[in-house]
Amino acid sequence: MEKEIHLYQSEQKIYPRDVFGIYAKFRWLFVWITQIIFYGTPWVSWGGRQAILFDIEHRRFYLFDIVFYPQDLIYLTLLLIICAISLFLFTAIAGRLWCGYACPQTVYTEIFLWIESKIEGNFFNRKKLDLAGWNIKKISLKVLKHSVWLFFSIWTGITFVGYFIDINLLVNDLQHFLLSGWVLFWVIFYSMFTYMNAGFMREQVCKYMCPYARFQSAMFDQHTLIVTYDHYRGEPRKISQSKIHGDCINCQACIQVCPTGIDIRDGLQYECIGCGLCVDACNTIMEKTGKFKNLIRYSTDYKIKNKIKDGLNYQEILRPRILIYTLILLSLIALFFYFLESRYDYKYDVVKDRKVMYRLDENNNIENVYRIKVMNASNHFQKYHLGVDGLFNIKIDERSYGRLRIELDPSESDWFVVTVELPNGVLQSGNYPIHFLLKKENSDDIVFEKATFLVPNNEN
Repeated sequence: MEKEIHLYQSEQKIYPRDVFGIYAKFRWLFVWITQIIFYGTPWVSWGGRQAILFDIEHRRFYLFDIVFYPQDLIYLTLLLIICAISLFLFTAIAGRLWCGYACPQTVYTEIFLWIESKIEGNFFNRKKLDLAGWNIKKISLKVLKHSVWLFFSIWTGITFVGYFIDINLLVNDLQHFLLSGWVLFWVIFYSMFTYMNAGFMREQVCKYMCPYARFQSAMFDQHTLIVTYDHYRGEPRKISQSKIHGDCINCQACIQVCPTGIDIRDGLQYECIGCGLCVDACNTIMEKTGKFKNLIRYSTDYKIKNKIKDGLNYQEILRPRILIYTLILLSLIALFFYFLESRYDYKYDVVKDRKVMYRLDENNNIENVYRIKVMNASNHFQKYHLGVDGLFNIKIDERSYGRLRIELDPSESDWFVVTVELPNGVLQSGNYPIHFLLKKENSDDIVFEKATFLVPNNEN
């Protein structure tokens, strides 16, 4: 007898049951907080421009009064490392609370499920509708649901692109159908990304696509706070009234509310996102049956195994891995703010003109030509003075650069051609190090930039 074996099995759609409780409220609190920040931030103005803007076209990153340039990559690098170490530390202490409450995938899935429930009904009606044949009612409900999903997704895509292009210009161009090809592409791409991930893939992203679900176990130990089932109290599960049983009545409410469809009673699983909805569901059942709450609760594996009462234990918090993560994190934060505090709000690059290696002017002075890009990294109009030193009698030819004063508007950058001259015959031929000096007006700060001055062979 032949038997067909499927190497791959498609996942069945999960219909999470609605649940009410403290953790469900916390989830919606974070939905509101994160989305107010996400959708509201691009509309915040600061100094006549968008407060937070990743201006890729002009290679600038505006953060309120601070303007970052590509040369400031170290700040972004440090910030990303700080975020990674913070996630490691938080995971080691409290598990996957980020996944359960603040992760964009979790947040948008929750929003899309809410829209679905308002249009199609509760989990039972949604499942019944999907299993039913196609008719006018089903088609109208599906069209309405997907229309709302698409509207919300497009709004999300526009907001996301608004972090990289001025949101006011973006909306204006959108209204007049003037969006360029790449801008339109990214609006559509992120809109469809949100629509597919939150509307269709949902828990599959958390279970199979997110790398965090795979390496989280490396940060867990027996003292990490996780969602746990107290099997000592709950087992054996209720089968009949005539047998001795634990507090678990096998109602499966914890499974029905789980957004990833797991059974928390089977122990810690990588699919668990730590949302705590099973805690709310179980507490509701325990309350109805007249039993103590917290059969499922946030606790540690160590406390469950040793039947220790839940509560804050400083010995658990101050364990080696937590101390190491904390020390690294605090060091990086201190380093970040030190660099930020010592950072000049202006900078410049010096590039030697390769077309003119050197030349002699009518006064027999050796001239080297440089191209200098000055960047005003502040939100204010600034004036600067340029100078050069490093060699005796070296100076900037004022005829090539006026009064050696530079004026730049807020966040403006510009290129300047500068000629540096040195009397001929003073030095032997060769390359000599020099320094350009840029000083902000009404400030004692001076920024130095290295360069090379070429002295030709006198015989030439």
